[in-house]
Amino acid sequence: MDKEEKEIFRQAVYDIVKTVPYGRATSYGAIAKAIGYPNFSRMVGHIMAECDSANNNIPAHRVVNSAGVLSGKEAFGTSAEMQQLLATEGIVVVNDKIKNWKKVFWNPLEEINISVK
Repeated sequence: MDKEEKEIFRQAVYDIVKTVPYGRATSYGAIAKAIGYPNFSRMVGHIMAECDSANNNIPAHRVVNSAGVLSGKEAFGTSAEMQQLLATEGIVVVNDKIKNWKKVFWNPLEEINISVK
């Protein structure tokens, strides 16, 4: 993936994350699959860690791993910040994992109309 492709990928990730509804969460893998790169979930994680969500209006706190674990919490100001942001939206987190993950999970492929490569 060259620099231009990486930037297009990054923007596609941001576009999906900005559509995750308040009170819901999704996974790195679901985002990667939705933009046509099903094996790039780690890259989605890196993009979320670097996005400076507070200053760029990107709700990165709504993106977790496929089991609902807050694996990216260290990218926030404090390790508790991600959980606090989710809690303000009514999402319950116990031991760094979203409770009722299957109910909270938002699948972009099912929720919005996206054409996959």
